[in-house]
Amino acid sequence: MLQEIIPILRIFDERKAKEFYLDYLGFHLDWEHRFEPGMPLYMQLSKSGIKLHLSEHHGDCCPGAAIRIGVKGIRSFQKQLISKKNPYSRPGIEKTPWQSEECVVTDPFGNRIIFYEFLDREDQLGGTGQDEC
Repeated sequence: MLQEIIPILRIFDERKAKEFYLDYLGFHLDWEHRFEPGMPLYMQLSKSGIKLHLSEHHGDCCPGAAIRIGVKGIRSFQKQLISKKNPYSRPGIEKTPWQSEECVVTDPFGNRIIFYEFLDREDQLGGTGQDEC
């Protein structure tokens, strides 16, 4: 049985990554790992049950990924981001044809995080409300 998914996003600068993900988006640093000093960083962040792995390791993933994260209260979340006055990110909200609202942010490494909230619960559940594997 499937239990969890943790996306890995490529980063190139520890300071910029922490400013963006911890200070701006409000994630928490769970742990960091380096095989030895001076080696690439690998870390786990979390927020509200969502986990992300960020990696400086070349072979782990490519920059420019896109992930989607469901949000309850997307308008409030977007206002929080705007209030932080980040000079590089002033995300808006876009209504999609599939009945959701999205707030898209791009990290300093070209990865897009699409925060979304469905406007109609039936659309989110595919009309059945049942999970299959």
